[in-house]
Amino acid sequence: MPEFEWQFTLVLLTNGVMIGLMYALIALGFVLIYKATDAINFAQGEFVMFAGFIAAGAADLAGAPFWVSALLSIGGMVMLGFGLERVVLRPLIGRPVIAVVMATIGLAAVLRGTATLAFGAGTRAIVMPISDEPIVLGPVMLPPVQLIGAAVSIAFLAAFTWFFLKSRIGIAMRAVADNQQVAMAMGIDVRRYFALAWAMAGAVSALGGVVWGTMLGVDNQLALVGLKVFPVVILGGLDSIVEMFSPPEMMMSFERSLISM
Repeated sequence: MPEFEWQFTLVLLTNGVMIGLMYALIALGFVLIYKATDAINFAQGEFVMFAGFIAAGAADLAGAPFWVSALLSIGGMVMLGFGLERVVLRPLIGRPVIAVVMATIGLAAVLRGTATLAFGAGTRAIVMPISDEPIVLGPVMLPPVQLIGAAVSIAFLAAFTWFFLKSRIGIAMRAVADNQQVAMAMGIDVRRYFALAWAMAGAVSALGGVVWGTMLGVDNQLALVGLKVFPVVILGGLDSIVEMFSPPEMMMSFERSLISM
C-alpha cells in the first residue's frame, strides 16, 4: 500500500507540473502586457480562444497542415494585436490604467461574439502530428501534447527572461510600464512599444491556443482557460519572469543601452 501511494503521488505531481507549465504559457501573455503597459489584459483567455479558432479553421476550411495552421494562427494574432493596439488602445496612452483594463474587458466580449459569428459555436479539433500513445516512464504516463506544451513554455519563459533583462527593447518596455511620461521624456516611442507588447502577447496566445486546442478542442469555453490562469498569475506575481528593476535603475539601464549603440 505505501508503494502504491508513492506511485500515485508521483503521477499527480508529474501531471501537475506538466499542466502547470502549459498554464504558464498562457500566463506569459498576462505578464507581457503588464510589463509593457502596467495594465492587466482581461481578454487573454479570448486571445487564446481566437488563436485556436484560427488554427482549427485553417485546417478545416483550407485543409492546411498542422504547422501551416499554427503559423497562420501566430501571424493572425500578431496582426490582431497590432490592430487592436492601433484602433482601441493607442488613444488610451497617458490615461489612467483603469481605462486600459476596462477596454480589455470590452475586447473580451467582442472577441467572443466575433468568434461565434465567424466560426460557429461547435467544437473544432486541432490535430497535432504526434502519436496519441503516452510516454511511459516507470509508473508515470505523459501525453506527448503535454510534453510539447511544457517544452514550448520553458523555452519561451527563458527567452523572455533574457529579453526583459538584457535587451534594449525589453528594458524600454519596462520603463514604459513604470512611467509613460518619463519614458517619453527619455526619448522612448511609447506607441511603438505598446504595439510590440500586444503583438508579442498575440503570438504567445497563439501558441497557447494551438497547444490547449489540441488537448481540449476549440470552442467558446476555451476562453475560460484565461480565468483559470489568472489566479496563478496573481499568486506567482505579474512580473515574475524576472524581478523588475526600480525606476531609476530602469532609466539608467536604458540610458546605457542608448550610449552603447
